[in-house]
Amino acid sequence: MHFLSQDLEQYITEHSQNEPEILAELTRETYLKVVQPRMITGHHQGRVLSLLSKMIAPKKILEIGTYTGYSAICLAEGLTPDGQLHTIDVNEELHDIQKKYFYKSGFEKQIVQYVGDALEIIPKLDMVFDLVFIDAEKSNYNAYFDVVMPKTTSRSVILSDNVLWSGKVAQPLEKNDKATKALLKFNTRLKEDPRLETVMLPIRDGLTLSRVK
Repeated sequence: MHFLSQDLEQYITEHSQNEPEILAELTRETYLKVVQPRMITGHHQGRVLSLLSKMIAPKKILEIGTYTGYSAICLAEGLTPDGQLHTIDVNEELHDIQKKYFYKSGFEKQIVQYVGDALEIIPKLDMVFDLVFIDAEKSNYNAYFDVVMPKTTSRSVILSDNVLWSGKVAQPLEKNDKATKALLKFNTRLKEDPRLETVMLPIRDGLTLSRVK
């Protein structure tokens, strides 16, 4: 669903920082080889993630949902020189394309890949994260939030993607739509949690920024 006209979206893209060539290359390969290529982060949102990460200058980043690695590379651009990005995806078939572009990006030594269920992996990570990006199974967003919060500290930032869910969050809820139901609950939780400062942005399919107090 396009919330803005295609002309406006094109204008926004043209007046934002240029997309790095390696990410344009990754986009092309994703569209050629991977099912549901529209899931890739993309130029404009990727530059938003990069700039936010650079402003935060995180030492530790957690990403839930690697897909082909586009967003991981964008977020890694803001890492401190000794920083690490830990990224988790359930799809083992995407591991090689992720690894290929992490190496091409020059961040391969700073990115740690995991294949498996994030709800099982995150509790075992003995570290605190300055920046978290949630972009995986929508019906699990509330569960991701539950396991992520103990891994944050004051001033940690949590980014949550697809929170507008093609506009479905503002439409009558269909009985069997578990993903939209979960996102409605999740969006309300972020707004009402006294531990957070939260703002929702209409970037692409919706991006929420939450800062831990």
